[in-house]
Amino acid sequence: MSSSLRFDRGHTDDLMAFLMASPSPYHAVATAAARLERAGFRQVEETAAWDGTSGGKYVLRGGAIVAWYVPEGAAAHTPFRIVGAHTDSPNLRVKPLPDLGAHGWRQVAVEVYGGTLLNTWLDRDLGLAGRISLNDGTHRLVNIDRPLLRVPQLAVHLDRSANPDGLKLDRQKHMQPIWGLGDVEEGDLIRFVADEVGVDAADVTGWDLMPHAVEAPAYLGRDRELLAGPRMDNLLSVHAATAALGAVAAQPDESLPYIPVMAAFDHEENGSQSDTGADGPLLGTVLERSVFARGGTYEDRARAFAGTVCLSSDTGHAIHPNYAERHDPTHHPVVNGGPILKVNVNQRYATDGSGRAVFAEACRKADVPWQTFVSNNSMPCGTTIGPITAARHGIQTVDIGVAILSMHSARELCGVDDPYLLANAVAAFLAG
Repeated sequence: MSSSLRFDRGHTDDLMAFLMASPSPYHAVATAAARLERAGFRQVEETAAWDGTSGGKYVLRGGAIVAWYVPEGAAAHTPFRIVGAHTDSPNLRVKPLPDLGAHGWRQVAVEVYGGTLLNTWLDRDLGLAGRISLNDGTHRLVNIDRPLLRVPQLAVHLDRSANPDGLKLDRQKHMQPIWGLGDVEEGDLIRFVADEVGVDAADVTGWDLMPHAVEAPAYLGRDRELLAGPRMDNLLSVHAATAALGAVAAQPDESLPYIPVMAAFDHEENGSQSDTGADGPLLGTVLERSVFARGGTYEDRARAFAGTVCLSSDTGHAIHPNYAERHDPTHHPVVNGGPILKVNVNQRYATDGSGRAVFAEACRKADVPWQTFVSNNSMPCGTTIGPITAARHGIQTVDIGVAILSMHSARELCGVDDPYLLANAVAAFLAG
């Protein structure tokens, strides 16, 4: 691996800035796109005709981005090296009729998105982010990054069973945040958001808004060897893939035997079945159009896909000191131990022995340690975009990631070394 591709502790500092700039999937792809633009990439529209020129290009669609770099002289059948990730995180989402309240409190009606740990959203200062849609068909990003909302927990005096028996939360009744006092007024929230963005509320025809914790990421621990922050699942991987793709694209073209690709999808946390999810056609369409734009045929497309490998990068579970019995007894991934290879023979992860070899070689080139994760047989195993990508596109896929604690919490925890170790492994993989 070229020394110019090597990331260090500064990568983790940069991850903290990326997390703060990306309170929603729409912000995450905008932030990634801006970084790729600085690396020389240019946006191509899906509705435009594509040419076969070399260089870095990317497509934006909602909360998803696919970016790729075509080396000078790349043949139409050149295989791809893909890093896949997702931009969404479990959270709360604002409903279509958001104005709610009772007993003199103004509230915001929300739905629970994905498998979030509900209690981690209680008594936390929340902002509001996402996008609004205007009647001219355009969108505006929204980021009200200050304490605005709060989901108040019931005092222990009124729920004496909360500590001995465990907190029990009703997703409908107990998770609606407050944001002020007074009578409920229809249209109040959207008028407020429109004013914050600087548009007329009458022009707002739709919204995709979500609360987010405004507390900044922070180093933690006696020796600052841990990092606490929001949305690490899975913006940690999106950030690593963005940095790695930009670095690889800066290498001499003759050193790239593959076309490196980053694909960051939305809606992984609820099944990936959307036009911006991994189970949609976005990635396959982009790859095919890239082949055809370079004068390729269906045969070239088939050859390219047959030689393609995808790393599906998502967070995984580090061994928990208080719940070690929930983990497999012989597989104990630790934080700051390097990226993890995820294995599940029931295809909840797409890794097989051949994929293990690809990942091991990338780590060897990058001089990065790595670990293996397997779920406890007595517990259900989570999944990722990996099996979806493998099955939908017929592409060899390997599931990897970084081991963390507090997954799906409003604030998660990882080791400070693992983000840059992951980025180094990803860069070595993309560079071939």
